[in-house]
Amino acid sequence: MATDFEDTRAGHRQRLREKFSRSGIKAFHDYEIVEMLLMLGTNRVDCKPQAKRALAKFENLRGVLQASPEELRKIKGITPYSIFVIKFVQELARSFLKEQIFDGPAYKSSKDVSEYLSLSMRDLKEEVFKVMFLNAQNQLVQEENLFQGTLTASVVYPRKIIEMAVKYNAAALIFAHNHPSGNPEPSDSDRRITRDLVFAANVMQIRVLDHIIVGNNEDRYFSFADSGLIKAYNSRFLDMGK
Repeated sequence: MATDFEDTRAGHRQRLREKFSRSGIKAFHDYEIVEMLLMLGTNRVDCKPQAKRALAKFENLRGVLQASPEELRKIKGITPYSIFVIKFVQELARSFLKEQIFDGPAYKSSKDVSEYLSLSMRDLKEEVFKVMFLNAQNQLVQEENLFQGTLTASVVYPRKIIEMAVKYNAAALIFAHNHPSGNPEPSDSDRRITRDLVFAANVMQIRVLDHIIVGNNEDRYFSFADSGLIKAYNSRFLDMGK
């Protein structure tokens, strides 16, 4: 026979499901989303306390999704299967966005690419420099996190990027890195690095489509292409040969 607690828990879960059916995920608080994920991993316990403990530790929903299994195991009440569900959902979201953006012509807009990149880069604690290698149809061939730490011209090596572009037979490149401060405005160093990379790629007749700096939310990013800087650097390179 079900206890009053079990009846209450079942009723609460049903209300969450109905809320999602009516209004979608935008109607949920972050802790309710985490709670729903934890519910998929167990049907025997109240998941709200664990959800709130996870958010308190990792600050926001993205922090919970990006936490390592080892970090999640430290949260009292989170089961191994719940950890599996969290990591599975995160990878599913990344795969879905990748297919949406890169099955077909890859570079549709900087916003599309920034949304994909933000899943893995937005809340990183230090700067990571990613290179996306694309074929002649602008379809993704490979992506690599190549440099980490404070990014300067002495850290980001154009030669290494070009060597990998040749390895993957890439016809085009997209660069990306994050600003842990949350402000995506490019520094002078960011501009110099991008200029040097555009020059190096031009020597090898490889197109640079964009360099995107990821800020602290999906709508906060900087696109060197949208700002006209990629075009300006290409023009400057051509002028050097005159």
